[in-house]
Amino acid sequence: MSYVLEFEKPILELEKKVAEMKALAGTLELDEQIADLERRIEELRAEIYSKLTRWQRVQIARHPERPYTLDYLAHSFDEFIELHGDRCFRDDPAIVGGLARIGEFTVVAVGHQKGRDTKSNLYRNFGMPNPEGYRKAARLFRLAEKFGRPVVTFLDTPGAFPGIEAEERGQAEAIARNLFIMAQLKVPIVVVIIGEGASGGALGIGVGDRIVMLENAWYSVIAPESCSSILWRSWDYKEQAAEALQLCATDLERHGIIDRVVPEPIGGAHRDPQTMFATMRRILLEELSGLSSVPPEELVKRRHEKFARMGVWVELATEQ
Repeated sequence: MSYVLEFEKPILELEKKVAEMKALAGTLELDEQIADLERRIEELRAEIYSKLTRWQRVQIARHPERPYTLDYLAHSFDEFIELHGDRCFRDDPAIVGGLARIGEFTVVAVGHQKGRDTKSNLYRNFGMPNPEGYRKAARLFRLAEKFGRPVVTFLDTPGAFPGIEAEERGQAEAIARNLFIMAQLKVPIVVVIIGEGASGGALGIGVGDRIVMLENAWYSVIAPESCSSILWRSWDYKEQAAEALQLCATDLERHGIIDRVVPEPIGGAHRDPQTMFATMRRILLEELSGLSSVPPEELVKRRHEKFARMGVWVELATEQ
């Protein structure tokens, strides 16, 4: 792991010390000291990750080595065939999708996709879709309904692309159209928030019967930096903004926005991706199995009720 977050630096210092000692290892006394240091590292990591702030979880969600949609499709699924294009303008690499098989289920999978380096990030537009990306997703959603296949979506975007060309091609309409389509699909929809879930860019493929969220992901109407910029006219208050937004998995489960929190390995999904892939496979099979017996009309009815409950509030009369 080459990218280290600020709060992980105490662990890095100990790991460097262990590496130096291993280069000189050979005596029983030194081997015992190495083993003791390694135990301390694991204890320190467990302590740090048991007390993460919301802003620290945002940082983990943005870790460049974190698994992305194509990683899950390659390792949690048995087979994936990518389909391209929106049949209107072009193929948007910021959203990937196609037919996938996981266990006994054949599904249509759609998700945001970021890049790993400068070249691939430019190609993927840093995971920020244009309208044609959402229209490609809409085409795949209709395909899923036509052939009676469940839909699985993976959310991981800093937001829909805000460029003028995206607005010229109908960014807002494309996202709104997807909300309309997904709300009415007569097949099961499982939504998985694997990293960043920012604003309408995430919600554009985020309407589902079951919404599950990785432990260190975040999901909000606005990013902490943008919230800080609006409220305080500065990005310096992003940590306070993250706390106020309550954008983490446990917060959203408590408020009824998501249905399930998916545990990650200590240190984040990027630290032990194979374990994360196995966990994702298990969770998806459980969720798909739970929805497979629900009649289509009932699915749509429950989906409408689920989203209608979000944000409901009651004003109590005050005493005069």
